[in-house]
Amino acid sequence: MIESLARRICDNVQKVIVGKEEVIQLTLVSVLCEGHILLEDVPGIGKTTLARALAVSLGCSFHRLQFTPDLLPSDVTGHSWFNQKNQEFEFRQGPLMSQVLLADEINRATPRTQSALLEAMQEQQFTVDGVTRHLPRPFLVLATQNPVELEGTFPLPEAQIDRFLMRIAIGYPSQEDENRLLERFRVSDPLPELTAVTTPEEIIAMQGERRQVKVEASVRDYVVRVARATREHEEIDLGASPRATLALYQASQGWAAIHGRGFVLPDDVKTMAPYVLCHRLMVSSQAQLRGRRPEELVADIVAEVPVPVEV
Repeated sequence: MIESLARRICDNVQKVIVGKEEVIQLTLVSVLCEGHILLEDVPGIGKTTLARALAVSLGCSFHRLQFTPDLLPSDVTGHSWFNQKNQEFEFRQGPLMSQVLLADEINRATPRTQSALLEAMQEQQFTVDGVTRHLPRPFLVLATQNPVELEGTFPLPEAQIDRFLMRIAIGYPSQEDENRLLERFRVSDPLPELTAVTTPEEIIAMQGERRQVKVEASVRDYVVRVARATREHEEIDLGASPRATLALYQASQGWAAIHGRGFVLPDDVKTMAPYVLCHRLMVSSQAQLRGRRPEELVADIVAEVPVPVEV
């Protein structure tokens, strides 16, 4: 059931996003895992378009919030205001109260404003004036940032980065896909004509089904050993947290589910490891001087950790 749903959503999003099937599948894995995505790529790649197309395809409410240095936490969560007619304080909800929130250029906001998302991303709720309000389900934050332009930006704190299930780079299209892109947008933009192919209720049911994907003890131990290897690597100052271990476990379930399997293979763990672990690692200064990147280190770890084999 998850496989057919994923196929419907992927086909629908690809009416707007040309190619990039794996990227769309990764976003669906995050939806199934109730996780959040950090889209890190250069401008003009289609980060915003992907977020809007996904929200429409899921039949979910969508808000886009442009993060700027003068943005306040109340601009994200909402605020209380005094209604003179009723002589009472009323809460005016912010864009956070949506099912899909696009936090555009999240690293341009101050750390104080960035932290307004912490509680929401972890617990699917937020607190204003001592009152806790629960967010609608499913709830997904897609945050974008430009890795090239650093002027006027505020690096995301480790606590916030760790709350993103995955970091994804969309990348440039191939020559063939770029030609198809021009042809598709020749007459009009297909995004306004896009319609939903599922419902939030169906998504929530699929999230429950994802949890039923079996993970054998040997594969579960493999997930733990891969995560722990990042903490013991000599070129990594800060390794994956237990939250990252759980994220790798859940993402592997989601990847298996959208490919029609009711069980997780070690290859699923290998596929998900770069997207789940790389943004959580802090490479040592000496390794950085040697040009070592988190992607290379994770690839080395995956290659070195023994894969469980069936006897």
